[in-house]
Amino acid sequence: FDIEGSMVREILGRVSACVIWAVIIVALFQWGPDWFDKLAIAETAHTLVGASLGLLLVFRTNASYDRFWEGRKLWGSIVNESRNLARQAATWMAVDRDLARQVIWWTVAFAYGTKYRLRGTQEIGPAQEHLPVESVSEVLTSRHVPLAVSRRLTELIAVSKDRRIIDGDQLRCLDQNVQILIDCCGACERIRSTPLPFAYAVHLRRALIVYCFTLPLALVQKYGWETIPATLMIAYVLFGIEEIGVEIEDPFGTDVNDLPLKSICETIEQNLAEVADTVA
Repeated sequence: FDIEGSMVREILGRVSACVIWAVIIVALFQWGPDWFDKLAIAETAHTLVGASLGLLLVFRTNASYDRFWEGRKLWGSIVNESRNLARQAATWMAVDRDLARQVIWWTVAFAYGTKYRLRGTQEIGPAQEHLPVESVSEVLTSRHVPLAVSRRLTELIAVSKDRRIIDGDQLRCLDQNVQILIDCCGACERIRSTPLPFAYAVHLRRALIVYCFTLPLALVQKYGWETIPATLMIAYVLFGIEEIGVEIEDPFGTDVNDLPLKSICETIEQNLAEVADTVA
């Protein structure tokens, strides 16, 4: 019976309009002029259209869920690579504690920067409290914050190589982690900037509206007043499935059913803060 996240609020208007329309249709068939009976639609024809509409809905929902699940896998990779980068930096750069801590906190900044970029803002979250003010200001004024953060990481790794804190193999390993982080960020941007084709989404929604508003005409002769609850249930199911596909199509937003990016970033921050404390 939960309302939050169940799509009830989003589809209430459309479903209510269908039910009100069904009430009008049934009332006209019961008490209206005789010629109104000729507007009835064959139930079989409407059923065949419904089968085609169901296939469209299945494709729409599957395509949206594929985007949602790919986004979750990408953020899982960001979590794993952030931990790997912090683990290696804390061990291999332990000689220079300040340098190791900067690498760890810039890694936290990357996760937050990616989250905020996907949501259209320029921030790096709580990590900025642990980083040099000038570097933070430079990063936040860049056009692409995650890219600027990754450049800082690469610079710090190169500095550690120049100081002979790490060797060439360790440098390549650390740089590979940074590269994977950038790849994940780019893949998330691809999902966000490439919605499902507009023509497909519009055609599906128009077909849904036509189907649900003609449904009472197909049911009224056989079911009478039972047409109203039948229309309610069918409209609720169909509009609900379509709206679920719309909501999870962009999994990086702030809707209830979107990915919990805030929680994921906080997990990265907590894990890496603990690693940073070991080199303090």
